[in-house]
Amino acid sequence: MIESPHTLNSPQFTQGFGQRVLLTVDTEEEFDWHAPFTRDQHGLKHVAAIPRFQEFCEKVGAHPVYLVDWPIANDPRAVEIIKDAVQRGTADIGAQLHPWVNPPFDEELSPRNSYPGSLPGDLETTKLTMLRDRIEDAFETAPLIYRAGRYGLGPNSAQALKSCGFAIDTSVRSLFDYRKQDGPDYSNHPLTPYWVDQERKLLELPVTSIYWGLLRQMGPQIHRAQQHMPTLFGGFSKLKLLERIALTPEGVTAEEAIRGIDIALDDDLPLLVLSFHSPTLAPGFTPYAQSERDVEALYDWFEQVYAYLSARGVNSTNIAQIVAATQS
Repeated sequence: MIESPHTLNSPQFTQGFGQRVLLTVDTEEEFDWHAPFTRDQHGLKHVAAIPRFQEFCEKVGAHPVYLVDWPIANDPRAVEIIKDAVQRGTADIGAQLHPWVNPPFDEELSPRNSYPGSLPGDLETTKLTMLRDRIEDAFETAPLIYRAGRYGLGPNSAQALKSCGFAIDTSVRSLFDYRKQDGPDYSNHPLTPYWVDQERKLLELPVTSIYWGLLRQMGPQIHRAQQHMPTLFGGFSKLKLLERIALTPEGVTAEEAIRGIDIALDDDLPLLVLSFHSPTLAPGFTPYAQSERDVEALYDWFEQVYAYLSARGVNSTNIAQIVAATQS
């Protein structure tokens, strides 16, 4: 996978960039997260909810980056909705690779192979190339930013991304360890953006997660100890000594997210990367939105968080601005 750098090779953002926020949307098909992976047992009913979300984003000053996968890029309604926002300059398009629904289908269906980086390098590159080409054909613009499905980077991912012309990866979910699910370990990855390669062709924008609490400086060590004592971290969390706060409306309250934002900004993190899954925009498709009330709570989360970001002087950014601010 994209390794945690031994010496942090941080980009120098241009003067005036300040501290910004990037909203990323894993724009994907609906499927049962707890069932075995399938090629065809999925839906796209929630696509009808995307126009409301886009309109809302434009109202609160958010600039969503739709990280679309193969089913979305091949759905005429989804393409029509997202392409309109992209062409109006109110959203960006990116790519997200779900191997189990993205041709060619040369791999066995398995939990391990659901992580793109677990595939043989040539197959990962071929799937990614097909996805990039489909997105460019459908949306009339080449995607420059990528997220591996299930955050699943591997040893060949960086080279595959560079060969396909991607400038930014945002697959690293700092402070999270997916090894128990046959996935990658990001528990020691930095929160701040960094160059993946010495040539500075591929920029990593980690999805923002923050440790909060009196013991937050010991967060990585405590999380590693949890492998041997599963209840350890939960106990610290209940005592408000240590919490891991991901900047997402999925399972995280607005109050918690704002606490995380405060720490990130006070630590001079230049870019906050928010994320969630597009099926959460409609009830019944993810564990985070089982009812209409849950969907309304998601919108309330974004309203509170973006109001707070605005009050703290944090503006939305987009892919073109990030590229320009780091490559001058």
